[in-house]
Amino acid sequence: MDLSYTPEEEDFRARLRDWLAAVLPALPPKPSPGDWPGRRAYDLGWQRRLHDAGYADVHWDGTPSLRLIFLEETEKAGAPYVGANFVGLLHAGPTIAAEGTAEQRARWLPPILRGEEVWCQGFSEPEAGSDLAALRTRAWRDGDDYVVTGSKIWTSHAEVADWCELLVRTDPAAPKHRGITWLALPMDAPGITVRPLRTLAGSAEFAEVFLDEVRVPVANRVGDENDGWRVTMVTLSFERGTAFAGEVVACRRVLAELAVEARKNGRWDDPALRRRLGRLNAEFRALWRLTQWNVSAAEASGAVPGAGGSVFKLRYSHARQGLYDAAAEVLGPDCLDLDRPWTLDRLSSLSYTIAAGTSQIQHSIIAERILGLPKGR
Repeated sequence: MDLSYTPEEEDFRARLRDWLAAVLPALPPKPSPGDWPGRRAYDLGWQRRLHDAGYADVHWDGTPSLRLIFLEETEKAGAPYVGANFVGLLHAGPTIAAEGTAEQRARWLPPILRGEEVWCQGFSEPEAGSDLAALRTRAWRDGDDYVVTGSKIWTSHAEVADWCELLVRTDPAAPKHRGITWLALPMDAPGITVRPLRTLAGSAEFAEVFLDEVRVPVANRVGDENDGWRVTMVTLSFERGTAFAGEVVACRRVLAELAVEARKNGRWDDPALRRRLGRLNAEFRALWRLTQWNVSAAEASGAVPGAGGSVFKLRYSHARQGLYDAAAEVLGPDCLDLDRPWTLDRLSSLSYTIAAGTSQIQHSIIAERILGLPKGR
C-alpha cells in the first residue's frame, strides 16, 4: 500500500502552510477552558475563517489523504482545534454526508461548514455506555413526529449545541441492535433539560440530557427506521478512524517538549526514563504510519474508515496515557501543580480508554471483525 503523497497533495500542504502562517498571528486570545459560550464563539469564528479560505469542507469533500494533511499541518502550526465543532465536523457531519438524503445534506452540512451551528452527541446512557445497543431512550411515531423520552449522559458540548445526533429505540420488541434509529434532535425543542457534568480536570464539556416527550420530525431521521445501528457504525468509524489523527501530531510535539524539560531539570540522566521516552517515540511514529494506512484503506473502500480504526483507537488511547504518565515522571512533584504544562492533560488522558468506545469494546471489534474470532458468550 502506497503511503506517500502525490504532487497535488504536497501542493495543498504548501498552500495550507502559507495560509496558516498569515492568519494565525491575527487570531484573538483564546477564552478560558471553562467559558464554553466564549469557546463556542471562538471555535465558530475559526471555522468561519476556514470556510472563507476554502478549507472548511476538507473533512468531507477532500480525500482522506487531504484530511490527514489538513489535520497534520494545522496541529503543527498551533492552529485552534475544532473544539465545540468536534461532533459536527468529525462525527455527525460525515455521517450525514454519507447516509443523509440530498435535503438533509443541504440543510445541515452548510451551517456546520460556515461555523453557524454546533452539534453534540447523544449516544451513551446511564445504563448503556460500553453496551451502546442496550440504550433505552424510547421514540414512538406520532404522525409526522417521533416522541422521545429518556436520558443521555456524557453528551459532548450539549450546553452550547444547536443539534444533537441522537440514538433512540423505536422498536422495543426487536433484537437490541435492530430496533435503533438515528435522529437529528434540535436542542431548543420543548422538553429538553441539560445539566453540565464537571470532569476530573475541572472542565464541563459533557452534560446529562433529559428528554420528556420531545417531538422530533420524522424528516430528521437519517437512514431508515430501525436501521440506526448501521448508521451509528458509520459515525463510530469516523470517530475511531481519522478524528484523533491531529492528536497524534500533538503527542509527538509534547514528547519532544518532555525531552527538552528532562534535559533542563536533570531527569534525562535516568536511563529508564530515556528508554521510556524512546519507546513512546517509536509508538507514536508507528501510530502515525497506522493512521496513513487507515487513510489509504479508506480511500480504497469508498472513503469510510473501517475496523482498522479500532486498532488505532485502542493503541492511541493507551499510548496517550503512557505519554502523560511519563510527563508526571519528568515533572516530579510539580506534576501535582495544575498550573504546570501537561498536568490537566494527564487528567484528561484517563478518559481516553473509555471515550469513543472502551478498550474492551475495541478488543472485541478487533477480535471479531479483523481476526475472525468467534463472538464471546
